Amino acid sequence: MIEQDDFDINTRLHTIVRGEDEAAMVESVGLALVKLPDVLNRLKPDIMIVHGDRFDALALATSAALMNIRILHIEGGEVSGTIDDSIRHAITKLAHYHVCCTRSAEQHLISMCEDHDRILLAGCPSYDKLLSAKNKDYMSIIRMWLGDDVKCKDYIVALQHPVTTDIKHSIKMFELTLDALISFNKRTLVLFPNIDAGSKEMVRVMRKKGIEHHPNFRAVKHVPFDQFIQLVAHAGCMIGNSSCGVREVGAFGTPVINLGTRQIGRETGENVLHVRDADTQDKILQALHLQFGKQYPCSKIYGDGNAVPRILKFLKSIDLQEPLQKKFCFPPVKENISQDIDHILETLSALAVDLGGTNLRVAIVSMKGEIVKKYTQFNPKTYEERINLILQMCVEAAAEAVKLNCRILGVGISTGGRVNPQEGIVLHSTKLIQEWNSVDLRTPLSDTLHLPVWVDNDGNCAAMAERKFGQGKGLENFVTLITGTGIGGGIIHQHELIHGSSFCAAELGHLVVSLDGPDCSCGSHGCIEAYASGMALQREAKKLHDEDLLLVEGMSVPKDEAVSALHLIQAAKLGNAKAQSILRTAGTALGLGVVNILHTMNPSLVILSGVLASHYIHIVKDIIRQQALSSVQDVDVVVSDLVDPALLGAASMVLDYTTRRIH
Repeated sequence: MIEQDDFDINTRLHTIVRGEDEAAMVESVGLALVKLPDVLNRLKPDIMIVHGDRFDALALATSAALMNIRILHIEGGEVSGTIDDSIRHAITKLAHYHVCCTRSAEQHLISMCEDHDRILLAGCPSYDKLLSAKNKDYMSIIRMWLGDDVKCKDYIVALQHPVTTDIKHSIKMFELTLDALISFNKRTLVLFPNIDAGSKEMVRVMRKKGIEHHPNFRAVKHVPFDQFIQLVAHAGCMIGNSSCGVREVGAFGTPVINLGTRQIGRETGENVLHVRDADTQDKILQALHLQFGKQYPCSKIYGDGNAVPRILKFLKSIDLQEPLQKKFCFPPVKENISQDIDHILETLSALAVDLGGTNLRVAIVSMKGEIVKKYTQFNPKTYEERINLILQMCVEAAAEAVKLNCRILGVGISTGGRVNPQEGIVLHSTKLIQEWNSVDLRTPLSDTLHLPVWVDNDGNCAAMAERKFGQGKGLENFVTLITGTGIGGGIIHQHELIHGSSFCAAELGHLVVSLDGPDCSCGSHGCIEAYASGMALQREAKKLHDEDLLLVEGMSVPKDEAVSALHLIQAAKLGNAKAQSILRTAGTALGLGVVNILHTMNPSLVILSGVLASHYIHIVKDIIRQQALSSVQDVDVVVSDLVDPALLGAASMVLDYTTRRIH
């Protein structure tokens, strides 16, 4: 494969000693150490790139370090759970520069006292290939390796290696795996194990069970990487203990069964099911029944497809004149390790989407709640146009994020209507957003962007924004009310967002405050929204305008401009008594709703959010003083100081989960 990629090969070294046992591994390292000095003396490289955690890589790193050659180690800092950990960390201590794939790996390197100025969090280089792999003719690859009668998602890829610290158990586990696969009765591509100690015994197990001649199995020693990508991307399941299962396969959302302890320490997406004690055939068979045929959200824990440009930038920044001697950072670095050097640490960010009744907005939001860049379009009226526009805007924002040095951790979506956040589905929308019922938002975005996706109601998002970035930060119980085109809200109780049994909690705009009030968009009447929403104020403004009672001196409404709630507010400010009365009634309705909330939830704070909040705050406080029980009259009611609560709340779902796992 190296020859096929047209590399200039300066030297070929044969260092692998046959035997496939512990002694052979040691002899292979020793043979490489004997042969490498001559090669390195001849080549005199400026930098030696060493990848991974194999024993042959340890020989290369040892030789380079002793010969004063700078070493760049790729994929250090990770934890798997075997002898590979010791080898990987040994190479880390020999290396001068480090390219790691995950945030946790970066933290491990720093904890190991590596100089964080010499660490690049780039992602896994293989993801650059994985996320750009779009082979439309994948069925021909599947048929070539598994037979003409195999269908997509209806076969298994099995790849299992020996565990060198417990060879006897790993051979037994491989035997149980093959028995389970035979019983499961699905076409299976079995790859031969690597050459670690114990591999010879595993091959004997394969031949003993007739795997190479079994009609349901195809046993192969090697599959070209481009073809292997397509095979795992369209498999019904992958099983074994290869790092490929917990790293690369997550990019496609393919179900994975990870057997034993070989990869138990690695970070994984939700597509991985661990069977740590794979000591019975039934246990493995049950895992196959649970996982086979599922489709999980695509994970980008190990990369976003832009690792190679980052590594090239990092390489170019290395000063070959600086002292070769390594520096170790003792004691451990302080908690805040952010650097100003853009190739060391990018800005951790989220893509936030806000689906409003009028506009569709997408923003890149940093960990601190700063909106790095925002994109706005009119919200289309049809489902097809809307979903295509969302995908287009998100793809463009994700591409721009790389240029802005922002690492996108996931996508958060705020939308009107009733939402099932567990499934990422809009169950039922408001009348403001048409063709938006029973809509799966998570799947198309996750498949397109290869990112995890969260979805929630816009009122809940506003509450989450206040909890993370606003005046609700650190509070155990508070309520947020959004005053905009409609009226929504979110409830935080004991630091948790309340969704309710049918995801209908905090529909605060539909609290009834009058039995004979105006009709509401929900089908009822007398709701807060029927009085105090932007739509309600616009309705009243039009009535006044039609009766020539809206405009006062200093006001005008151009013929091509629709009458809106803002005109009513302007008229009230200029002394229009009828406009003032309407605003007073709207504020009273909202105030009565807040009183009901105080009596029901007894929060420590009520936050009014949205464009109308500042116009209602004083009326609401008056109503609380007049109508509320004395025990809740001291509860503070404030206007939110967040500019874009829906976007910030959507971002908070991503940032909280991916960094602290609390959502």
